[in-house]
Amino acid sequence: MQFAFKLLISLCVIAFCTWMGRRLPSLAGLIAVMPLTGLLVMLWLYSDKPGDYAAMTRYCKGAVWGILPSILFFLVALLCFRRHLPLWVVLCASFAVWLAGAFVHQWLLHKAG
Repeated sequence: MQFAFKLLISLCVIAFCTWMGRRLPSLAGLIAVMPLTGLLVMLWLYSDKPGDYAAMTRYCKGAVWGILPSILFFLVALLCFRRHLPLWVVLCASFAVWLAGAFVHQWLLHKAG
């Protein structure tokens, strides 16, 4: 039941951003990347492991450093869209750059200990 509730709330956030994107795309983009998603994950993580501050700290550290690959994803998408590339090219290029950034992200976090 708890999983279904988490899923419903998360889907509502995505559906709201999609709905908002039809009317005000820049606002929808802001909402989609705002700490709302991070807030939900923190709430779900804390509800699963109350008082586990080590897990919360690791999550926050990963989220802070995870911003960089996400910026790369959107930067590549923006550049590709400006060149009027097909959506599948934009998504493939953006995801490839994000994936490379994510591997570097994980490597640096594991190296830092």
